[in-house]
Amino acid sequence: MTPDDLQIIVDEITAEMAQEHRRGKVANYIPTLASVSPTQFGMTIIDHTGKCYTAGDADTPFSIQSITKVFTLTMALGAVGDSLWSRVGREPSGSPFNSIVQLESEQGIPRNPFINSGAIIVADVLLANYEPREALGEFIRFMHLVTGDETITIDKDVAKCEHDTGFRNLALGNYMRAFDNIYNSVEETLGTYFHFCALSMSCRQLALAGRYLMCGGRRHPSTTDTIISRQRTRRILALMMMCGHYDGSGEFAYRVGLPGKSGVGGGILAVAPGIASIAVWSPGLNDQGNSQLGMNALERLVQRTGWSVFRVDR
Repeated sequence: MTPDDLQIIVDEITAEMAQEHRRGKVANYIPTLASVSPTQFGMTIIDHTGKCYTAGDADTPFSIQSITKVFTLTMALGAVGDSLWSRVGREPSGSPFNSIVQLESEQGIPRNPFINSGAIIVADVLLANYEPREALGEFIRFMHLVTGDETITIDKDVAKCEHDTGFRNLALGNYMRAFDNIYNSVEETLGTYFHFCALSMSCRQLALAGRYLMCGGRRHPSTTDTIISRQRTRRILALMMMCGHYDGSGEFAYRVGLPGKSGVGGGILAVAPGIASIAVWSPGLNDQGNSQLGMNALERLVQRTGWSVFRVDR
């Protein structure tokens, strides 16, 4: 496949998404997200040579929400290694991303780091020996490192809205604190978590951020500098495949067949290992809280490129 072929595919998919009538519903429980127009769609692919292919609203910033859980997990594993897994599991949840039911039956241990309770534990890990402002500074520096873009920031308005409306997340935090699985104050841990989720990025920036996962842990295709080891990269990708779309993860694996992580802001980061880092965004969500058009676009992309990790024609 030539670069021209891939750009044609991206352009065609973007044009097809513009004609879609079923666009899902914008998340309405966070006021700043409820006001985003569902007519928008952006797509960016960065391939293993570093070449970028983009179309639509690919340079429009949006709140990436739970996609940040990939990056905070990377940081937490760098900080404490595999001891993280004594506090959070590695299994699909099969439940909504903010469910408290499993925490009760599993003694305050979240199923995986990509549901809200698991990501709250990760935030608690990243707060160790830091004040919240310092932990957020470390997070932003990490995002600047992996993207090479120092304009990326946290949207403080979104963070405030999440704090003002995040009663269920507060309940999750207090419940885990009751099982001694939150070590810092619940208020500080939740405040840090809300700010992580309020990171604002465009599709282009998000695809840049995913390069280290495409490159086996290297920061980008043209360097030998590593962010994480190849083994840890494989394990994060495995978690993205199994757990990256909440209780829609099986459907995403069936239809798309790539490791991915979604967010209720309408973004999806997907990775074709060794081939491409892909970001799509459209604010309308399906019933599982994943971008309606984003999933459709990625399904069409793998149909036309054959990038699924489940290819059987090799």
